[in-house]
This record gives sequence, structure tokens and C-alpha cells, in this order.
Amino acid sequence: MAVDMTVREQILMRLVEVIDPETGIDVLRMRLVEDLTVDEPTGIVSYTFRPSSPLCPIAHSLAVDIKHAVAAVAGVTGQNIAVEGYVKAAELTEIINHEDV
Repeated sequence: MAVDMTVREQILMRLVEVIDPETGIDVLRMRLVEDLTVDEPTGIVSYTFRPSSPLCPIAHSLAVDIKHAVAAVAGVTGQNIAVEGYVKAAELTEIINHEDV
């Protein structure tokens, strides 16, 4: 008998599929996603994206890939994403939290 996974567990399963193309390692093992919380009643997911370096050349594309992976999980209705440890953290936080990204 299969046990139903929580929304958080489903998100974690999706995130291990997001691979950093520069290292070939998934974003969870690289600890690029931190402080993941899910408000189950509302479906709002909050987390911090921390690129591997302050000048990470693929920070934007990784942030988009992570956002899409999280959005693909049933029950997720929205995301609050904070970007930290990146020279353009404020700009990327604003961009990645825009609905159309």
C-alpha cells in the first residue's frame, strides 16, 4: 500500500530533478534551496534560493527551473521566493516572484 506524500515531500522529489548544469549535481544536494516551508491549507510555498556563488552566471535560469519544478507539484498555488548570497539578489527576488516567470 502506497503512502501519500505530503506536498513538501513531493516538492523535494521534484527538486532533486533540477540539476545545476555546471556541476551535474541537484540543487538540494548543493543546498541551493533552503528554509522550504509549505502552508498546506493555502498551498503557498516559501523558500530561499542561494546561488552557489555571489556571481553565479546561471542564477536566473536555476531560479526559474526551481520555480517551475515547485509549481508542477499538485496543491502548490503560489510561491514566495527569497534570493540571498547573490550580487543582484534584490533584482532576482523581484523578477522570480513575478507571476509570469
